[in-house]
Amino acid sequence: MTGTEPAGRRIDTTKPHPARVYDWFLGGKDNYPVDEQLGRRIMAIDSGAPRAARSNRWFMQRATRLLVRESGIRQFLDIGSGIPTEPNLHQIAQATAPDARVVYVDNDPIVLAHAAALLHGTPEGATDYVQADARKPHAILEQAARVLDFDRPVALSLIALLHFIADEDGAHDLVATLVDALAPGSCLVLSAMTADFEPENVRRGIAAYAEGGVTLVARTHAGMGRFFEGLELVDPGIVSVADWRPELAEGESDIGPGPVSLYGGVGRKRAS
Repeated sequence: MTGTEPAGRRIDTTKPHPARVYDWFLGGKDNYPVDEQLGRRIMAIDSGAPRAARSNRWFMQRATRLLVRESGIRQFLDIGSGIPTEPNLHQIAQATAPDARVVYVDNDPIVLAHAAALLHGTPEGATDYVQADARKPHAILEQAARVLDFDRPVALSLIALLHFIADEDGAHDLVATLVDALAPGSCLVLSAMTADFEPENVRRGIAAYAEGGVTLVARTHAGMGRFFEGLELVDPGIVSVADWRPELAEGESDIGPGPVSLYGGVGRKRAS
C-alpha cells in the first residue's frame, strides 16, 4: 500500500486535532499533550466520551462484517478514515474476503504518516490510501477509481465525519455526489453525533471543541435521515451506534450502561 499524494503540510502539535483526540479516547498512542488536554476536558463534561469512541469503531466493524458476509460487497471507500486503529476496516473485510479492495481517504498529515506503515492488506486484495479533502468528492472519486471499480457495488463509509461539516457547508451535496457515483447494490455506512440523547452534555462538549478550534454539528434523527433519502435503510434503521446489530459483535468489551450520542445507519442503493 502506498499513499498517492504527499502530505503537503506539517503536523501541527500546538492545536488539538479531532483524529488525535479520538485516538486518545481509544487508548492509542498517536496523539499529543494538546489532544489529551482536550480529551480530558471533554471527559470532565461527559465521562462516556471514550465509550462513544469505542462504540463508533465497533459500529464500523459490525457494518463491514454485514456487508461482506451478507451483501457480498468486496469494495470499500472509507472517507475520513482517521488514524489507523486495529482491527481496521480492511482487516475486518479481508478476514472474510481476502480479495476485498479498500481505499482510505483523509487529509490529515498524521494519518498519512502512519498509513504506509500500518495499512497492510492481503496479497489477494488491495489496500490504498488517498490524501484528499472530504469536501472535494470528485477528486476523491477520481483517485479511488485507480483501485475501485465503480461499475460494481462499493460500500461508502463516512464514519464520524459529517459532524465536522455543517449542512450550510455542503454536507448533503457531498454525500449526494458520492452516492450518485455508486453502482446499484452499493451501500452508505454513516455515523454522526446527535444531541437527541444527552442534549446538555453534547452542547457543552461542542463548546469545548469550539474553544480548541474545532467546529462540531449535532444532528437530530430526522437530520440524519436526510442523508439516506433515496436509499433503502438496512434494519434496524438509524439508531445509536451502540444498538446497531449487536449480534455482529466480535471481540467487543463491556462499555457499561448509558447512552451513546452517535447515530449510525446503513442504506442500500436500489437499481434505478
